[in-house]
Amino acid sequence: MDEAKTQETEITLKPKMTLVNGITVIVGSIIGSGIFVSPSGVLKHTGSVNVSLLVWVISGLFSMVGAYCYAELGTMIRKSGADYAYIMDTFGPFVAFIRLWIECLIVRPCSQAIVALTFSQYVLKPIFIECDPPDGAARLLAACCICVLTFVNCYDVKWATRVQDVFTYAKLLALFIIIAAGIYQVFAGHTEHFTFKNTNTEVTSLALSFYSGLFAYNGWNYLNFIIEELKDPVRNLPLAIGISCALVTIVYVFTNIAFFTTLSPVEILGSKAVAVTFANHLFGPFALSIPVFVALSTFGAVNGILLTSSRLFYAGACNGQMPEILTMIQEKRLTPTPSVLVMALLSALYLTVSDIEALINYVGFATWLSIGVAVLCLPWLRWKRPDLERPIKVNLIWPIIYLLATVFVTVVPIVASPYETGLGFLMIMSSVPVYFVFIYWKPKPKWLQNFFDSITLTLQKFLLVLGKSKKADL
Repeated sequence: MDEAKTQETEITLKPKMTLVNGITVIVGSIIGSGIFVSPSGVLKHTGSVNVSLLVWVISGLFSMVGAYCYAELGTMIRKSGADYAYIMDTFGPFVAFIRLWIECLIVRPCSQAIVALTFSQYVLKPIFIECDPPDGAARLLAACCICVLTFVNCYDVKWATRVQDVFTYAKLLALFIIIAAGIYQVFAGHTEHFTFKNTNTEVTSLALSFYSGLFAYNGWNYLNFIIEELKDPVRNLPLAIGISCALVTIVYVFTNIAFFTTLSPVEILGSKAVAVTFANHLFGPFALSIPVFVALSTFGAVNGILLTSSRLFYAGACNGQMPEILTMIQEKRLTPTPSVLVMALLSALYLTVSDIEALINYVGFATWLSIGVAVLCLPWLRWKRPDLERPIKVNLIWPIIYLLATVFVTVVPIVASPYETGLGFLMIMSSVPVYFVFIYWKPKPKWLQNFFDSITLTLQKFLLVLGKSKKADL
């Protein structure tokens, strides 16, 4: 009996993350390059400064409502994978796989590739002052950024969370410097741009402005993807998402106020790097520090995407919807090494695509639609499974409000941009044949299963990884 116990070892992800780590994961994942580089998207669709600030506030409140709903789901269904796990438990494997397909193979790796490219461009900017950095050099440096963070995430979860902590503090410092300069400008009387002049009242334009605002807040649900590694999740999950969403909303709104104290709407709309333009107006010789802070910000964002996305691959594999190798954990480091490597390889592959931004636009609506489906799990489970333990119980008015708002921000942009969303829909539907061929079709021919098993065994030996429960003498 004792010998059997010693032979059988449990290889699992361990809860190593504290409340502070959780907050930095969320804040670091939300605040990437957007607030520094292009806050003009909201202004473009609203037309006026005051309405654009309202959109930033409402987008933050909308994210808080979604995060509040996720607090109940995350403490009720404590599985890595976040909305994928919630949809799996509520609506079954087919709907969950569609969510997994879009997120794992398109949205996450594309997003990571874009943020890594932004990192490399701003690292190279002080070197190439008079022109844009060479495209090849930027892509190579982006690949190096992904490789370094892949090693960190494969080596130790604590290293990954420390990277997240340090770079989150760096980006917040940069934003606080901008906010402090903005406060000084307000007291100096530079408030002439805060008006409702040129407000655009078209419903489609307002919806697109919220689309831009909500994109900047994307990432508030990332901690739910790694809940198995969070200490005391019942206490720390709701605290982390509440503190993070409130902090990011305040920082975003005050940063935009700072920009408008110095730059006119025309200058903001004409700038590809608003923070750099702002710094050039106020900071003189210290303006070059802003590209450095943007690089730090995006480096931390790449780490946050990699840290959480690899757990989504892991969760999908544990449910039999990804290759078995992705269920395995490195036996000494206790990290999901295969999942991290796959995420890094996909991101590096997307670095070779010339127009990644268009690809993200095609499936952007699917991200919010799938989050809406996850929030729908909350009232559905209240009705179908009232017996589930719910450490946090949200008033049903909040998921209803969130779902109505989700319909608004997804349906109206579909009407406004039918071509892009049509292509996005085709990408989503590509998951259907994949599901029926590789997952639903059972049993598969023995020769095919043996082929898959031999690949899994080879990779297992090469990466020194084990499943959740394997014999120690193997």
